[in-house]
Amino acid sequence: MRIKIFTMTHKRFQEPEDSIYVPLHVGRAGKADLGYLGDDTGDTISGWNHYYGELTGVYWVWKNEKEADVIGICHYRRFFLNGQRELMNQQEYEKILKDYDIIVSNEAEADTNYLDYFGEAHNAKDLLTVGEVIAEKYPEYSPYFQSAMEGNTYYYGNLMVTSRKLFEDYAKWLFDILFEVEKRIDVDSYDLYNQRVFGFLSEQMVKIWIQKNGLKVYEGNVGITAEKAETVEFKLAMTQLVKMKQVDEARQMFYEYLKVRPDVRLELSDIRGEIPIIEQLLYIAREEQQRNLPGLIERSNDLNEWIAHYRRVMECLSHFSKGEALYEDTDYILTQNVSWVMGKVMLMNAQPGMIADPSQALQSLYEVYQSAGRAEDCRGLERG
Repeated sequence: MRIKIFTMTHKRFQEPEDSIYVPLHVGRAGKADLGYLGDDTGDTISGWNHYYGELTGVYWVWKNEKEADVIGICHYRRFFLNGQRELMNQQEYEKILKDYDIIVSNEAEADTNYLDYFGEAHNAKDLLTVGEVIAEKYPEYSPYFQSAMEGNTYYYGNLMVTSRKLFEDYAKWLFDILFEVEKRIDVDSYDLYNQRVFGFLSEQMVKIWIQKNGLKVYEGNVGITAEKAETVEFKLAMTQLVKMKQVDEARQMFYEYLKVRPDVRLELSDIRGEIPIIEQLLYIAREEQQRNLPGLIERSNDLNEWIAHYRRVMECLSHFSKGEALYEDTDYILTQNVSWVMGKVMLMNAQPGMIADPSQALQSLYEVYQSAGRAEDCRGLERG
């Protein structure tokens, strides 16, 4: 059995040593050659990459790959892992596919129904257009489309490993629908991020197709080996502005960039969960400056150090909220110039489960400031 796992990429990356993994440069048409196999030969839609994202690679594999018995789709930073958190090898794929029809990502769960979830970052009407086309071309799939829209779970990233036959069946169905949808929606007014609409639309379609065809599914453990390139670039920009102590400029860029690329703050992009922390830190730094309070700026101009400091302060506040404050916690708050602004902002924005009792944490923080004679910090908490 010949297995090929095509690794979709638009940048150089650390390629797996296992030869079953084949890097595929998606959207290579008109771009600098990365030295990988490209999706711009043979039957290709490589030039439409800015509309289809990694699907130009999926299309290329469907139309041009003729040797593999099993075809897989992964990303340069997302791979299927085994129980030891290592990349799966040929024997492991073969063993799973003896009992299952297809390997997909582990099921993700949205906090609302999928249609509303999609609409938070994209145009939900485009997804409804997909439903219209399905009703016309493949009416037997319509109940499954409706169920997927009303549900809150999905498989992400178009990640899959399956037999050549099933892969070809899926690709034929998928592109027949998307090419018709393309005729019905106008994406020219969309920003660069949302112009990749057809890639976004496809993410729920694999689940619809699987359920309609009654396939036996193995939900693979997907490992994210690196943050999204755009997320890394965004954080670097924030780091440079903080280094120059340009807090207001950093805050302005923060929100302007997120309007264009809201995906960088998603859990699968910001795998260390730092972007919400950076947002709070920039706000805290600005407020401390305006109130002439010693704090982050006086501490350093290193954003990574700010993030580490934030996490340590959160530990202190968590202990305060449980009545378990240690001497080390109190000492850290006082010696590291943690302002009342920082404490209050962090408590107001703490994720569920991080702070047991916010009011207890606030009272304990007040008592720490009071014991040290930090009147301004006490007044700040009282005003709140």
